[in-house]
This record gives sequence, C-alpha cells and structure tokens, in this order.
Amino acid sequence: MPSMRTPRTIAFVLVAFATLPFSTACCHAQAALLLEEPYGFFGTVNPTGHTAIYFAHICAETPTKLRRCEPGEMGAVISRYGNIEHYDWIAIPLIPYLYSVEDDAAVPARVDRATVIRLRDEYYEAHLMNLGKNVRRGNFWHGGWTQLVGAAYDRRVYAFQFSTTQAQDDEFMALMNDSRNRSHFQLLFNNCSDFSRWVLNQYFPRTFQRSVFPDAGMTTPKQITRKLEMYAKKHPEIQLQIFEIPQVPGNRHASHSNKNISESLITTAYAVPITIVNPYLAGCLLADYILRSHYHLIPKDPEELEPEDLSTLTSPAAPSENPLSANVKVHSAAAAGGNAEMPSASTANSGLKEVMATHE
Repeated sequence: MPSMRTPRTIAFVLVAFATLPFSTACCHAQAALLLEEPYGFFGTVNPTGHTAIYFAHICAETPTKLRRCEPGEMGAVISRYGNIEHYDWIAIPLIPYLYSVEDDAAVPARVDRATVIRLRDEYYEAHLMNLGKNVRRGNFWHGGWTQLVGAAYDRRVYAFQFSTTQAQDDEFMALMNDSRNRSHFQLLFNNCSDFSRWVLNQYFPRTFQRSVFPDAGMTTPKQITRKLEMYAKKHPEIQLQIFEIPQVPGNRHASHSNKNISESLITTAYAVPITIVNPYLAGCLLADYILRSHYHLIPKDPEELEPEDLSTLTSPAAPSENPLSANVKVHSAAAAGGNAEMPSASTANSGLKEVMATHE
C-alpha cells in the first residue's frame, strides 16, 4: 500500500502545481477608472470632464445586461448619461467605446468629422438600435447615444487600473442586472463622478465620500480620481497603475486637463466677475484651490496605450490575489432576487444616485 500511495501522492502534487497558475488567474480581475478630459466649447465652459468605469472581465451581453467575458474578449465600459431613453447605465465594449469599431485593427490613425460620424452611425445601426426608437443622437444642448462610442476621437483618456476579484465582479454584475435600469439624472449631485464613487464603494465599502472642500459637496472627475490615488497609496495591494489612451487626431482640437470646481472658477475667466461681485468669495475659492485643489494626478510620462496595446488593461497587475478586496463583497440590494432599485441618496450613506452627467 505505501508503494502505491507514493506515486498517487506525487501525481496529485504535480497536478495541483500544474493547475495552480490557472486557478490563481481565475481569481483575479481588473477594473479601471477612466478619467476623460473636457473638450470643445462646452469643455471650456465646464472643464471638469467625465468619468466611466472599465471592467476587464465583465462584458455586455446587450447594452443593458452584463455577463462574464469569454476568452479573448476585452471587457466593457459602463457609463451613465442623461437622455439615453431614460436608462440609468449603458455598457459598451472597450474598443467601440473608444473608437466606434469592433476590431482594434480597424481603428484609423487619423480621422475627420465625416469619418467619425460614419463610424458612430455604423456601430449604432449594428448594435444600439435596441436601446429604443426615440434615443437622441445628441448635440451641444442635449446628450445622446453618440456619447457612448468613439470617446477617443474627442478627447484623451487616462485609465487608472486597479485589481479586483472574480467574486467581486460576479456580485457587481448581479447587482447591476437585478436593479431597475432607470435614470434619475441630476447634473450637480448625481452625475458621472457620483456613479464612479458609487461603484468604487461597492468594491471598497465606505471609502469614497463627498467632500465639502473642494467642490462644495459635489463630486467631480478630478476629485474622485484623486481619492482613488490616495486610497491606493494606503493600500498598495490594489496595484494602481496609470495609462494614457491618446486622442485620435483630426476630429477636434486636443482636449485639455480636468479641473475641479474651485480650480474651474479661479483659474479661468470666471474669476473676474466673481471677484467684482464678491471678492470674499473669490478669496475663499483661491484659498480652497491653493490648499485643497492644487495637485497633479497624471505622472510625467505615463505609458501610452495605442489600440493594439489595450490588452494591457486586461492583464493582472500583480501575481498574488488582492488581499484587501478578496474578502470584501459587493453589497447587492438585489441579493434576494427581484428587480430592486439602486440605493438612493438617503440609503447609500454617500449621497449617491445612479446617473452620469451629460455633455462632459
């Protein structure tokens, strides 16, 4: 008997070691906060920009239903806008979200306005018609489905990648799929950054809260990204990495850096009328900017990801499991089944609603 057990034991150990890398990889997942720069005239008027959340192993079965990705798929970007047929959130695969095409090999090196319109129309007709017949295309005053595809034709995007686990992603998918996908959009206090804050709190509970200073209690893309960076410094196990996704030239002038509220008011032409009308307010804004808002988010030379390099975002940042988030589960209001609403501002303890800002 001992002689028979020994080969079996050796075989078992060898199989265990052979399957260990695979099982470890299955426990890992990746996500990224996408910080998108403001652009155009509206980006000058409101230079806060936009945020969305990218999940490397969560894919879009439809624009309003999530599933786990199959091998070779690159995940989806989940975003929230107003004026998308009253939907609260929309999920778009990564490549179309950035470039309005399905294959990175089809991404043009340079575009003009006509090409961008054509690519967006083709993707809409192929994949987004089921959003409804009355979805607006979108313009300066009202957002529409054009916000959902081709983001890199309008602006530069920074990906702040962090580690998650498969269990977290599965619970997040259940939460999103079981909740009512109905918008309660409000620009100032239930916008895209509030959504990002809400999502981050599902993975790292009670961590990302609103701040009175800066931003007067509002959540901005720059503020929520800053909080993610600060959290990562205290918790290096989430393996935060920063990548730049360049703007494709030709469609618009280069986008410009994100600003928070006090920075937007004190470093632009807004400062002149504010100073004339209320110099005390101008002084408070200046102090807030110097003490709380004057910081840099982007490293000097972040790694650039061209379309063919985007698979980097799907690769685990570290070989070991994230010890912080491995035991943290996404808290689902729909855990018991049914079609539950997302947590409201009064119940989420962080003032969250479920809507992204439009025209950012």
